[in-house]
Amino acid sequence: MPKKSSRILHRQPNETLPVAARGDGPYIIAEDGKRYIDASGGAAVSCLGHSNAKVRQAIKDQVDKIAFAHTSFFTSQPAEELADFLIEHAPDGLEYAYLVSGGSEAVESALKLARQYFMERGEDSRKYFIARRQSYHGNTLGALAVGGNMLRKQQFNPILMDTEHVSPCYAYRDQKADETEQAYGLRVANELEERIETLGAENVIAFVAEPVVGATAGALTAVPGYFKRIRKICDEHGILLILDEVMCGMGRTGSLFACEQEGISPDILCIAKGLGAGYQAIGAMLLSDKIYQTITTGSGFFQHGHTYLAHSTACAAALAVQKEIQDNNLIDNVNLMGKKLESALLARFVNYPNIGDIRGRGLFWGIELVADRATKRPLDPALQIHSAIKKAAMAEGLICYPAGGTIDGKLGNHVLLAPPFIINEDHIAEIVDKLGRAIDLALAEKGIVV
Repeated sequence: MPKKSSRILHRQPNETLPVAARGDGPYIIAEDGKRYIDASGGAAVSCLGHSNAKVRQAIKDQVDKIAFAHTSFFTSQPAEELADFLIEHAPDGLEYAYLVSGGSEAVESALKLARQYFMERGEDSRKYFIARRQSYHGNTLGALAVGGNMLRKQQFNPILMDTEHVSPCYAYRDQKADETEQAYGLRVANELEERIETLGAENVIAFVAEPVVGATAGALTAVPGYFKRIRKICDEHGILLILDEVMCGMGRTGSLFACEQEGISPDILCIAKGLGAGYQAIGAMLLSDKIYQTITTGSGFFQHGHTYLAHSTACAAALAVQKEIQDNNLIDNVNLMGKKLESALLARFVNYPNIGDIRGRGLFWGIELVADRATKRPLDPALQIHSAIKKAAMAEGLICYPAGGTIDGKLGNHVLLAPPFIINEDHIAEIVDKLGRAIDLALAEKGIVV
């Protein structure tokens, strides 16, 4: 039975949660024996499911040797091997890794490194970060400031640094009827150039973006050519490009790094979630040689740090996760099952009046809900349909990731799916069947007849 009281400050303090007791592949089994298929990997974290024996053993083996040693005194073999693995497989130009404990830490580190890089070059006037509306980059103050999720940041705005935001590449909502994908992509990318010119390139540090937008906009992919134009604008104006792949990276979209599919490399890249698959808390910031050399030949010190940098046990777990993905060709399965999941979602919701868009890549899919399919009019936010879907899905034994504010922080709803890389066709059938029932039940509860 669920615990009746808790001394934990939960996300929603008055909510009674089931107790997760154990894992079985893509399933979480609650204390009362109920099985939940994890169709979102929590928050796109659990890419290997919840019971991988080799990863568990790697953690035990490392703890038996040494669990932790502070990085101001020691490095460790798991940390060195993980960094080697990441850089060996990283996009061109990324040569060094900074290992942290999660996605927000990775983004916060990237923001500080980018500012220090220009300080070391004597370009002290650079203070602005430009990002996109309807983005999410983490919950630390710097990462929250850069993010474009208005719902999450509005109450903290008085204590956040000033940042600039341009439009996301949101073709479903913003592409004009007479506009080609290429023309739309160039138009929206050129907003960045206009903003740089308004601020003065000498005052801009970096542009920050998710290659595939996750939690805030529901697996929102850019049109072809958009990111190549973004990369060119950054180069022409001498600003850095920081890509946040915390949610969409590490194989989630069908390649180890999501930006590979855009044909570009960033100056700094942030990863987490699928890096350690939830077996340990870990993230990383990857950086270019030009940034590394500027710091090391300048002050010789990156003015930043956390206690658990390059944590030995976390690094051992992450390395084991990545070896499992590689040894079992799981990215191939991401692409294969991703196509099957897309087909199943399209088949189930092809004529569904309250599903406006189905989008994504690999095993990263979003479903945008609407009040009217023809006009794309969103549902009334007062309905809190995303909360109703989550509740109905949990009752069905399905973990998914619904959210509100998809369009502008207030209007719009979506459901995000990010199942483990180990799923098969039976799991896909179960996910889509349970999701369909959950959406039906949630809409009916709110008086919407399908």
